[in-house]
Amino acid sequence: MKSKSQQFFSPCPRGLETALADELNTLDAKAIKASNGGVHFQGDWRTCYQINLKSRIASRILWLISKKPYRKEQDIYDSVFALPWHEWFSPDLTIRVNLAAIKCPLRSLNFITLKIKDAVCDKFRKATHKRPSVNTVQPDIRIHGFLDAHTFTLYLDTSGDALFKRGNRKSSGDAPLRENLAAGILHLSGWQPGTPLLDPMCGSGTFLLEAAQMALNIAPGQKRDFAFEKLKQFDATLWQQLKENAIAAQHPPSPQPIYGSDLYGYALTDTRTNLETAGLLDSVHLKQANVLEISAPEPNGILVTNPPYGVRIGELETLVDFYPQLGDTLKKKFSGWNAYILSADPALPKTIRLSASRRTPLFNGALECRLFEYKMKTGSMRKGVKDDIKTDIP
Repeated sequence: MKSKSQQFFSPCPRGLETALADELNTLDAKAIKASNGGVHFQGDWRTCYQINLKSRIASRILWLISKKPYRKEQDIYDSVFALPWHEWFSPDLTIRVNLAAIKCPLRSLNFITLKIKDAVCDKFRKATHKRPSVNTVQPDIRIHGFLDAHTFTLYLDTSGDALFKRGNRKSSGDAPLRENLAAGILHLSGWQPGTPLLDPMCGSGTFLLEAAQMALNIAPGQKRDFAFEKLKQFDATLWQQLKENAIAAQHPPSPQPIYGSDLYGYALTDTRTNLETAGLLDSVHLKQANVLEISAPEPNGILVTNPPYGVRIGELETLVDFYPQLGDTLKKKFSGWNAYILSADPALPKTIRLSASRRTPLFNGALECRLFEYKMKTGSMRKGVKDDIKTDIP
């Protein structure tokens, strides 16, 4: 299928925009431009399919279908009605309209959302004498609108369910880490397949799952469906070819230097279930252990973890005692390793007694976090030493 270049926007967890831009550059995207909350890019439909299939960091792939100035609600209705909706998908499919705004002067976003839905349905009635139904829970087609002070931008969602829903996780803990955030953190850490990786508080195993898929070159979207398959211009032959090529590029299952442990047996049970569902159980080494009592599994490597914190377990006093002990364990037993700790707990950097070489603001859903980097070199981690690099956003 030859198709002209289209414009797309890919939202991602805030803080991972540059990481996503780097990834899109490897997936044949063009005119890549990172912005707050995502990345703009261009490409044909082959590129769209491939990024949906292979991106580990993107949350969705949105196809830009309209960008117009507006002054009042009627302007929005008119610009939506003018679009050839009936050429893109069937009125037998269900729709949902999502709307976000920054500095929008109009009074009611709910009313504007209704106007967008009415315009879509009215255009279908005029063109086909039928109209799509609304399904706010599991729609076939998601329509995304965005308003700033002067411009109304409209997208069709080519992904459907969010891309972090890989289809691998059957069990999760109380505060599961989103898969694309875990993949982005691995990217920020500089981890590469073949490098030893340890998550000593693995919970349901999200870091381990993402790392194992990366090590075996498994496309994260190969087990799921996508909204672009329901569009009229969908090229089923091309899509099948892309999936077959991705499967052919996978490495055979094999043990990897990827290690996971957790204090709680139920957490390891969740991890094993998820790894087994993904066909990755034999690629990861698991054991039940207290993070304060373990030793590094290899002389050098990367430790990455999302430890429990007050928001999740409500034991702030316990954590105030835990963090200094964690810092001591890292200093004494992980010399030669780089440690990356994701936390929303402001107490961690004050009590862990290590000097972070980098602090990166990230969001796990709506929860603001920091990714702390600690380079564990003998004699280099003294309390009170200023950070080498700080990337905190004011």
